[in-house]
Amino acid sequence: QLQLVESGGGSVQPGGSLRLSCTASGRTLDIYAIHWFRQGPGKDREGVSCIGGNGSGTRYADSVKGRFTISMEMTNGTVYLQMNSLKPEDTAVYYCAAEYHRALGQFNSWGQGTQVTVSS
Repeated sequence: QLQLVESGGGSVQPGGSLRLSCTASGRTLDIYAIHWFRQGPGKDREGVSCIGGNGSGTRYADSVKGRFTISMEMTNGTVYLQMNSLKPEDTAVYYCAAEYHRALGQFNSWGQGTQVTVSS
């Protein structure tokens, strides 16, 4: 069983920065990739970024390219999402999710979510 715990959300003014963390514990060797999703008020869930389970191979949604950076610290099993130049439209609950080798394309483990609010 894999557990994911997010942290680092908060309130920030437009143009500000936040760093989200997603710490995995348990069966981490089963992970193919870790994904960040977000769901804003009245919006559908959106894929934001992902990183391979070995820390390589990153992808970003067009809406965050050049502003967000995903990274992984293998020693503590944590994936980070550095968010810079934040915009009001980045306001959402952010979730991390695990994609397993045995179930590619599916997200079978989720964190509890962390709220990010961008407002002046």
